[in-house]
Amino acid sequence: INAEYGQHYYITNNLRWCAIAMSKPIEKVVESKWRAEGHGAQVRRSIGLEEIGQIDPFLMFDEFKGSSLEGAGFPDHPHRGFETVTYVLEGEILHEDFLGHSGTLNTGDAQWMTAGKGIIHSEIPGREMMRGLQLWLNLKSDYKMDEPAYQNLRANEMLTVEENGVKVIVVAGEALGKKSDVTTRTPAYYLDVTLQQGATFKPKIPDGWTTFCYTLDGDVDVGPDSKNIPAHHTVVFNR
Repeated sequence: INAEYGQHYYITNNLRWCAIAMSKPIEKVVESKWRAEGHGAQVRRSIGLEEIGQIDPFLMFDEFKGSSLEGAGFPDHPHRGFETVTYVLEGEILHEDFLGHSGTLNTGDAQWMTAGKGIIHSEIPGREMMRGLQLWLNLKSDYKMDEPAYQNLRANEMLTVEENGVKVIVVAGEALGKKSDVTTRTPAYYLDVTLQQGATFKPKIPDGWTTFCYTLDGDVDVGPDSKNIPAHHTVVFNR
């Protein structure tokens, strides 16, 4: 992949008449609907849907939910040659791999996992209903055979910036003049954006970067034409 490609991915949790002021025109808007995945889990697939496909370096993006009481989870499965980014919106999920790593991600936590040359792991929700997001991010050929690695990010350690009704949790990259310490092998921004009613977010995106936005709650006006986007829709922008 082109190392100049990166992620600007905006999760919006907002009220009507909020806006994301993007200079890039919108290429397409696609709704994500619940579907079965894993073992009893439900996902809203975004990147990876037939209508969107894979937009390098993004291979897949899901909003997912489930609980172990309902038998939901993602039992042992392999990954190789890319990274997975798991972000917990509410609840908890237990992670374990064949190398002996294990742990629990709680509300607001994130895990940046580099699969590299290969890993087998499982992801099992806790007993209460949980909801989260997972992104698959491609690696350059230089990094595809790296040893598996983790960056576990706790909610209270995450960089959070606020300005004029805009709140941004910077999982990776930068926003509103502040930069996260998270290391990304593929240059990437991962931003969780909450907008108060009437607020506008104006992201600074490097030229040539692949860019998309996924709306979680409410609706938001996006792009140079202020197109209104409801919840659970993916907006893909022209480069």
